[in-house]
Amino acid sequence: MIAILDYGAGNVRSISNMLQFLDCDYKITCDVGEIKKARALIFPGQGHFKQALDNLNNKKLIEPIKSFIRSGKPFLGICLGFQVLFEKSEEAPEIQGLSLLKGEVKKFNTKKIPQIGWNKLETTKNNSFLEDDYFYFVNSYYVKPDNKSIISSYSDYYGKFCASIEIDNICACQFHPEKSSNAGISFFRNWIEKI
Repeated sequence: MIAILDYGAGNVRSISNMLQFLDCDYKITCDVGEIKKARALIFPGQGHFKQALDNLNNKKLIEPIKSFIRSGKPFLGICLGFQVLFEKSEEAPEIQGLSLLKGEVKKFNTKKIPQIGWNKLETTKNNSFLEDDYFYFVNSYYVKPDNKSIISSYSDYYGKFCASIEIDNICACQFHPEKSSNAGISFFRNWIEKI
């Protein structure tokens, strides 16, 4: 069973629809016991950095998420679920992220934000399952990892930015594969085969 984290923010329904389409066993949950039992965890994202961390704190999910990731089981973070893995964000400078990875979340330095729409990926040698395809983005912020070697793809929005990472059991992306049509189907199919 794949657990989809239900923490009061995030696009859980689109992700569950995708896993159902792929005939994959899943559960939408915030129950710590269910998360522990899961073979993989998906942390969906939409919303504000502070709101997400507050919700995780209120539901006492921060340590269970960290424990799950440290156990070596597959983890997929999407959009905000990608950003919270890092230490801090310009969206809420006073809030500490999960700090599982070193780096910060920066605001796009452009007049037009958020970025909304389809954008092409440029994969790196660290990529193990992504395709150089167009994916759907909705973001005003982007991750800037300290360790550039974990980046698995870049995209461009008035300048190149990190679109996804892979490190050990962690895959995470700024785009929304669950809203990315055929490219998104391939993304989830490849990730599920990988885990």
